[in-house]
Amino acid sequence: MNSELIIQTLVNALSLGGTYALLALGLAIIFSILGMINFAHGDLMTISGYAIVAATSAFLSFGIAVVFAIALTSLAAMATERIAFRPVRGQSLATMLLTSYAVGVLLHVVFQNAISPRPLPVPVPAWLSQQITFFGYSIGAIQALSITSTLVLIVALVTLLRFSTIGIAMRAAAQDFPIAKLMGIDANRAILSAFAISGVLAGVAGTLWVAQRGSVDPLMGFMPVIKAFIATVIGGLGSLPGAAIGGLLLGATEVLLRSALPEAALPFRDAITLLLVVVLLLARPNGLMGSTTESRQ
Repeated sequence: MNSELIIQTLVNALSLGGTYALLALGLAIIFSILGMINFAHGDLMTISGYAIVAATSAFLSFGIAVVFAIALTSLAAMATERIAFRPVRGQSLATMLLTSYAVGVLLHVVFQNAISPRPLPVPVPAWLSQQITFFGYSIGAIQALSITSTLVLIVALVTLLRFSTIGIAMRAAAQDFPIAKLMGIDANRAILSAFAISGVLAGVAGTLWVAQRGSVDPLMGFMPVIKAFIATVIGGLGSLPGAAIGGLLLGATEVLLRSALPEAALPFRDAITLLLVVVLLLARPNGLMGSTTESRQ
């Protein structure tokens, strides 16, 4: 394998893994506070795709359309928290999981019946399909943008959680939600902020996904959110660093298997990936950075 192929494989792994990492971080933020996997997270990602289609149809530039899509996705995440999840907060985990599933199904029905059951083309700028030269190697502009966006968002998220007031409140709520409430932390504000951040992450991931696909459809977010859930399990449920690492590892595994497997074995790539995940969990049942303790509301 020559050096150019190695660099290209590494770039593809970081690009795909970065998208998984962003989605996994969104799931991990909600899980760390509520102890719930939000299976509607993938449909939030789909909202960003349809928002870009709507904005570009209104003759807005692609950059403005992306900002609009991310903002709308964040607002949609906050709306699901206020309308669907807050009324069942404090109920059993099964109730909250069924609620997240119901929200996802409802959004899918809306996409399919109110918009279109067929894929809609997304007008992606020509420069995103071009190659850029970096240290003598040519890489795709969309891959470079994906890697850069992931790094910037992870740094921004770490800074927000470590140094801002709302970030400290969210970390306290994630550590021990009942005690955090007794200490005077506004639970509603902390949880709503967590959903807003998860919406931003889903919006960026959705934008990167449609930029590579060139289309959006009602089921666009289904497989990515399943992969993101697997990534959170690999990293350890509730661990934000673990979610990022799990996403990157999952993306790297998929890309490496795609390059290494013979053509006849490619249809079994996902099965082999899941087998490797099972082997990992047999060695580390709580994931790479998971905790054995859970303190939820």
